Amino acid sequence: MAAFELDPTIGIDPYGFAQTHLSAPARAALTELREVLERDVRPLMNDAWETASMPDGVLGALIPLHLMDPDGVDAAEAASSMFSGFRTYLLARTDVSVATMYNAQSGLFRAAVALGGSPEQAAELEPRIRSFDLKGVFALTEPEHGSDIAGGLATSARRDGDEWVLDGAKRWIGGAVSADVIAVFARDDADGQVKVFVVPRDADGVTVSTIRGKVSLRPMQNAQITLEGVRVPERARLQRVDGWRDVAGILRVMRSDVSWIAAGLQAGAVEAAVRYVREREQFGRPIGAFQLVQEKLARMAGNLTASLAMAVQLSARQDAGVFSDENSALAKMQTARLARETVALGREVCGGNGILLENDVARFFADAEAVYSYEGTHEVNALIVGRALTGSSAFV
Repeated sequence: MAAFELDPTIGIDPYGFAQTHLSAPARAALTELREVLERDVRPLMNDAWETASMPDGVLGALIPLHLMDPDGVDAAEAASSMFSGFRTYLLARTDVSVATMYNAQSGLFRAAVALGGSPEQAAELEPRIRSFDLKGVFALTEPEHGSDIAGGLATSARRDGDEWVLDGAKRWIGGAVSADVIAVFARDDADGQVKVFVVPRDADGVTVSTIRGKVSLRPMQNAQITLEGVRVPERARLQRVDGWRDVAGILRVMRSDVSWIAAGLQAGAVEAAVRYVREREQFGRPIGAFQLVQEKLARMAGNLTASLAMAVQLSARQDAGVFSDENSALAKMQTARLARETVALGREVCGGNGILLENDVARFFADAEAVYSYEGTHEVNALIVGRALTGSSAFV
């Protein structure tokens, strides 16, 4: 296969990462995913972006694929960071909102239950999470606390007999509007430690409202959640979360996802830009035949390949049992920065048409801004890396 011929599994892959790091059954499962995304999901996304709504057909197309435990794929590989990373990459290559929506279930919520729940809780809920019979989201961020959430978490939990009473607010919670349950992170009034509670979305005292006016991730329904005297039983508390250290352990295993999303959105932008410049004619020939356009495309491909390499190696390290905050921070910081440049170049080569949804580049251009900020801003990730390099913390 020529270096820039589209790989049947993930598209542009000049260094053959998918062939090297995935088994044949895993590649087959992801190839099927790619075909479904191209046929059934991508045609929906421009209208979804325009209307700021997620079509039911998206999950309707994805759930039957059993992407968390695909047929024929070894269970260990299906649960690996590498397989879930490539899955995320393909979802983001189609649309970042699709990847974010799916990962709200398959990533953070699933990890919260698997790592934070008791063995009995995990065993009960895991099959329902995989099948989407139980849809859940991860509610950590608050209106006044994002980067400082570890020390600033303000949502409170008060024990009252066999129940807990929750008060507070959460913000930017993706998928909460349509979720069945919300994994709410709250600080225990008694000991000051963070705990997690699985709260029904329709419980008394829970209010969920969609955040309007977004210019990124428009199809993804992010929400503001308020909790006023919400009562849940002790059995709703995830039993293995008793402080921030436990929360950090959950977050640590999922942080590679953002790098994969940053790489995947670049893949979508590169392929959309290439399609456009092959078809668009100016001065009597396709604009893809002009030197300056080709130079921009080459830079885009270089950014994509470098980002994919970082994501692959980060997942390889995690699958080997090496989890490091600075490794995740470095990958997120760099891939998100490169994503910004890549989508800007894609917008440039499409000229004025680059701001129209019809050629896909515009969606990736807007969504790169959200990816640049979520799961840790550039500055916060830089300080994590800087601390590792110097041994000195520059946080306040």
